[in-house]
Amino acid sequence: MLQAVMTAPRKIEFQEVAKPASKADQVLIRVKNIGVCGSDIHVYHGLHPYTSYPVVQGHEVSGIISEVGELVQGFSKGEQVVFMPQVTCGTCYPCRHGMYHICDSLRVMGFQTGGAAQEIIAIDADKVLKVPNHVPPDQAALVEPIAVAVHALSRGGEIKDKNVLVLGAGTIGNLAGQVAKALGSRAVMITDISEYKREQARQSGLDFIVDPAEDLNRAILDHFGPDCADLILECVGAQDTITQAVSKARKGSTVVVVGVFGKKPQVDLGLVQDREISLVGTLMYQRCDYEKAIELVSKGQLALEKMISRHYAFMQYMDAYRDIDLAQGNIMKVMIDL
Repeated sequence: MLQAVMTAPRKIEFQEVAKPASKADQVLIRVKNIGVCGSDIHVYHGLHPYTSYPVVQGHEVSGIISEVGELVQGFSKGEQVVFMPQVTCGTCYPCRHGMYHICDSLRVMGFQTGGAAQEIIAIDADKVLKVPNHVPPDQAALVEPIAVAVHALSRGGEIKDKNVLVLGAGTIGNLAGQVAKALGSRAVMITDISEYKREQARQSGLDFIVDPAEDLNRAILDHFGPDCADLILECVGAQDTITQAVSKARKGSTVVVVGVFGKKPQVDLGLVQDREISLVGTLMYQRCDYEKAIELVSKGQLALEKMISRHYAFMQYMDAYRDIDLAQGNIMKVMIDL
C-alpha cells in the first residue's frame, strides 16, 4: 500500500509499504479523508517543537472498516468510523483520574507517533467510534476538530443561554462558535482581523461578526448588553487576543485559552484577580467530546460544507501545503482524499 512520509520540513515522499496486520483487538481502516490542521503546517515548516522526522502525518481522519480483529465486538466491515489519535500511558496521575487526554506521556498520532497518511491503518478498537454512513466522509473527518471545540466549551461550564465571545474565526474558532449555538447559547459573537474568515463565519450562521480593529467594547455592549460576555474563547494564540480576552472579560466570567501560543504571552493577572476571572486551559478532548461531535454532525446541526475550502488527491499532498501557504490565511479546512 501507499504511504506518505514527511522526511524533512517541506518534503514528502511516497513509498510502498506492507499492509498492516491487525491485532486481535484492532480494526483495519481504509482511510477516506485526512484534514490538514495548523499543527500539521507547523510540522511542514519545521516549527513543531515536539515532532521529529521522518513522520507519517494524519490525525483528522475518516475511513471505512475493512477488517475486524477476532476479539473486537460492536464493529463490522463497511462501517464509517473515526478514531481518537491520542496514545496514553494509562498509569500516570491524569490517566488514573480520568484525564487521559492530558497524560504525562501523551503522544499524538501524526506527530510523536505514526499517523494515517496511508491507504490502510490499524487502530485499537477502543479508540474507534462509528459515524453514520449518511455523513459525507470529508465531514466525518471534521469530527476531530469539532471535538476540540466541544471540549473547549465544556471547560467554560454550562453553555445554555450564555453569551459567548470567540476571538479568532479560523477553523477551531468558527467551529467553537457553531458548537456553542448548537448547544443552546443565547448568542455568539466572533471576531477576526481577516475579512475572509469573517465572511466564512457569517456564512456559517454565527450571530455577530466583528472586526476587532473597530470598537470591541461598543460591539460587546451593542450585541450582549450590559452583562457583556459570559464566556470568552481565545482561539488564536497571540498576545493581542489574550490581552483582549482578559481586558474584555466581565467580572466573574470565564476565559478559555484554546489557541496554541508560539511565544509566551504576558497576561494581566491583576485583572484576573480583581475581576475573579476564571482563566482555564483546554487540550484536545475525551471520548465524550468525540461522541457529542459525532451527534452534532450526524444531526446536521453544524454548517460544515462551507468549512471545507479545497480537496486534494493523496498524491497532491505537497500541493495542498504549498497552496495553504500561498493562501496566506484566506483558506479554511483542506482535505486530502484517498
